[in-house]
Amino acid sequence: MTIHAPAKPLAALPLNQILAGDCIDEMRHLPAGSVDLIFADPPYNLQLKGALHRPDNSLVDAVDDHWDQFASFATYDAFTHAWLAEARRLLKPNGAIWVIGSYHNVFRLGAALQDQGFWILNDVVWRKSNPMPNFRGKRLTNAHETLIWAGRDAASKYTFNYEALKALNDGLQMRSDWVLPLCTGHERIKDAAGDKAHPTQKPESLLHRVILATTNPGDVVLDPFFGTGTTGAVAKMLGRDFIGIEREEAYRNVAQDRIDRVRRFDASGLEVTGSRRSEPRVPFGQVVERGMLRPGEELFSPRGAIAKVRADGTLVGPEIKGSIHQVGAHFERAPSCNGWTYWHFKRDGKMVPIDILRQQIRAEMEADQSGRPN
Repeated sequence: MTIHAPAKPLAALPLNQILAGDCIDEMRHLPAGSVDLIFADPPYNLQLKGALHRPDNSLVDAVDDHWDQFASFATYDAFTHAWLAEARRLLKPNGAIWVIGSYHNVFRLGAALQDQGFWILNDVVWRKSNPMPNFRGKRLTNAHETLIWAGRDAASKYTFNYEALKALNDGLQMRSDWVLPLCTGHERIKDAAGDKAHPTQKPESLLHRVILATTNPGDVVLDPFFGTGTTGAVAKMLGRDFIGIEREEAYRNVAQDRIDRVRRFDASGLEVTGSRRSEPRVPFGQVVERGMLRPGEELFSPRGAIAKVRADGTLVGPEIKGSIHQVGAHFERAPSCNGWTYWHFKRDGKMVPIDILRQQIRAEMEADQSGRPN
């Protein structure tokens, strides 16, 4: 009979701590389904061949650390599948993951994500506004890295703060190409000798966008390759909890000192523009049955089209009847239409969007749920 050693008991969730050790070992000791988001910046496996010099013959400080060296692609793939398996175990059912890589490893990361059952949502090109030049002149200047955003599985109802990202982008939909600078100047952390503390430190602007977009205040963000702690610093600023894993003591020391100096935003600063999709659904028929609009009352489009309200909450117009969205799409000759923002009614000689009525109902629903007087 084979006697197995008892499993090591799972520890309580070590929020806002940096765990010392190998990422796979440390993840195995965390409880399943306990993390909302994972941001992972794993080794690139650059496979550097010899030193790289600038035209003036000075040496380029490339990524040649021992943690980025693997014996073969097979070894790197085995490592990738192992840590991704633990990452997926730790995610809540509606959790998500971001991984970032260069052309050396991002394609292998993408395949491994799909092999593990993650559901890819987007890839994002981080276009560096200040990339390192290509000194040898034998290839294109490598001016970007790729991020992959994936849900735990195809059924995950992942967090996406669409309106907040749109507001961040000056009212325009956020695209999948992000132009952000490399980590330089005062943001680049230096060691006691004045050298870069970490060769691949990511800018806070990049993590700000990721965390703002795909988490909510109070969520738990895990970074299994913590480095100098950019994920933890931004998470703390934005009112999220973090768990960092880092095996290199020098990086842990730098990260802890950095996070200790970060001030968490106050509650008002943590609020972001909410997604309308997350607000309570209000059928247009509810507006009619509550007498906010009467059957037979006319609604007007921005182009002057007119439709009448019916008792069942549908509209009727010339040769068309249907929902506020269907009738609006018909008049616009469009595949779809948001009827709430399209249609207006008249009050005291002024045009008023019917969405005002929906917002009034939602405010009443919110007041009822919170027990506050209207």
